[in-house]
Amino acid sequence: LLEESSFKVLFPHYREKYLTDNWKKIQDKMDSYGINIEVDYKNGNISLKTTDKTWDPVAILNARDAIKLVARSVPIEQAFRVFEEGTESNIIIIGKHIRNQERFNKRRQRLLGPGGSTLKALELLTQCYILIQGHTVSIIGNIRGINDASKVVVDCMNNIHPVYHIKRLMVKRDLMKNPAMANEDWDRYLPKVVKATKHTEKKKKVHNERNRGLPDYPQDTEVEKQIESGEYFLKKKNSNKKKAKNIAEK
Repeated sequence: LLEESSFKVLFPHYREKYLTDNWKKIQDKMDSYGINIEVDYKNGNISLKTTDKTWDPVAILNARDAIKLVARSVPIEQAFRVFEEGTESNIIIIGKHIRNQERFNKRRQRLLGPGGSTLKALELLTQCYILIQGHTVSIIGNIRGINDASKVVVDCMNNIHPVYHIKRLMVKRDLMKNPAMANEDWDRYLPKVVKATKHTEKKKKVHNERNRGLPDYPQDTEVEKQIESGEYFLKKKNSNKKKAKNIAEK
């Protein structure tokens, strides 16, 4: 290679022991592709860079992806599959837009299913390895399987139950086995994906007079308006003068 390429991958503290126990295997794998790898346990990062022995220009990208997967708790045996031709990976961050922790936990559990059954079914249908760890989902497999699995994960976090997608994938698999359906439109055979929504009646506002604070200020009377303008006192003064004049004439 004419130029050196390098990457730095962060890893959480709890992965230190796993990395230490398996470092020899990781280093041997990288050496086979001419990739230099170093670990910094103090700062929690792994450095990767090409050398003059790097014979495959794509190897550094595969090495970076493999180490990212290992950092997200994927076993090295699965992570090293990214070096195989036709095998890709995807790491999805989940729950970014879900502020309610309880809601996030429920949707995450929905993706796993009872005893991990939903996740296992998804792995079988997509032919992918899938691992849920914390706020990330790691997927390894062929590009079609990764796309299908990624859509299920993202939609599940958006409140669309995985069972809808699993049913669609099962129907798709059966249709693919039928040569007569190769040029047909499959949409009419696929189950519709429905987002789970709660229908709640809009509560009518009840105006409670006691809770409205101070009552409305009463409108000014005619007399109060005259007092404010001074007309009241002027009229009273003229009235007094008139009374005095009448008395004097008598």
